[in-house]
Amino acid sequence: MPRLNVLAAATPVVNRRALQSKPSNGHAVFIPQIRKLVFEYCDAWPSSSNLRRYIYNHVEDLAREHPHVEFVVKQRPSKEPIIRGLYLNNRDKVIGLKGFEVTQIQQKVQLLLDSSGNKIVPLKRKTVVSSTEAARGIWSGLHVPEPYRI
Repeated sequence: MPRLNVLAAATPVVNRRALQSKPSNGHAVFIPQIRKLVFEYCDAWPSSSNLRRYIYNHVEDLAREHPHVEFVVKQRPSKEPIIRGLYLNNRDKVIGLKGFEVTQIQQKVQLLLDSSGNKIVPLKRKTVVSSTEAARGIWSGLHVPEPYRI
């Protein structure tokens, strides 16, 4: 019987809270990366008229559809209208809306909602990383200590 007591004392006590996993993007959980969407417009400028119309007709429904996003509407006197998306990685994306129609504004808002906030990285021309030193120049058989023989 003393052997059982030794085994019981050797096993560590596991805190149940330590077994819980942190939420992350995966197959069971999706965490949207956008945290705040700011609409900035001018009351007097005609270039802001479509954004004002969009705010009046669509922003309330959009806020109901996306409860995880904070929506802010503020005036920006004597400036062009913009939308600013603020993300969890402390980056922001700003889109100017001068001359945009209401449907184009909807597309840009959806673009900001679906975006991750990361920098745009080109998919072409990835740089090659090599573990060895690369040969430089054109090889010539005349520049070696022993000439090349055919």
